[in-house]
Amino acid sequence: MSKRVLLLAGDFVEDYEIMVPFQTLLTLGVHVDAVCPGKVSGERVRTAVHDFEGDQTYSEKPGHNFTLNADFEAVQVEQYDALLIPGGRAPEYLRLNPAVLSLVRQFDQAAKPIAAICHGVQLLTAAGVVRGRSLTCYPACSPEIELAGGSYVQTAIDGVHVDGHMITSPAWPAHPAFCRALLQALAVI
Repeated sequence: MSKRVLLLAGDFVEDYEIMVPFQTLLTLGVHVDAVCPGKVSGERVRTAVHDFEGDQTYSEKPGHNFTLNADFEAVQVEQYDALLIPGGRAPEYLRLNPAVLSLVRQFDQAAKPIAAICHGVQLLTAAGVVRGRSLTCYPACSPEIELAGGSYVQTAIDGVHVDGHMITSPAWPAHPAFCRALLQALAVI
């Protein structure tokens, strides 16, 4: 039986951070359900490309549309082996949704792997699951980790940090390390 991953998405999710892990997992036989609150299978979320061009922060450009393949309302945590949270601007408003935060807490309580990249850590801090843990993220989100009782670990832009079942990376240049860590946690590789 293949492993199953729940991917939480929203409008203006970072394009690479949803597309690359989604396709990588599928390539290796992992079933991925991509969901968004308020949307159903077949609907799309808009994406944004964040690029590192030497400015003080990333630039943002229009991305592709990403088609969801499952319904948020039908999600049952016990059906999944891991949770994947891409970054971008989506986590900023998804963290205001009590049902999203409840899902994150359920994955944490079950000690299932939770992989969050870039701004995805905002869902972890808002759900209250980082206290006493060490995580990495896009540096602009690091104060949120510390304010939520966690420890921020400065990691190279292409690196990954693993603390128990929490897998975090700062941004999409870390995809090789990030995806590898998630696949290892799922015992796929």
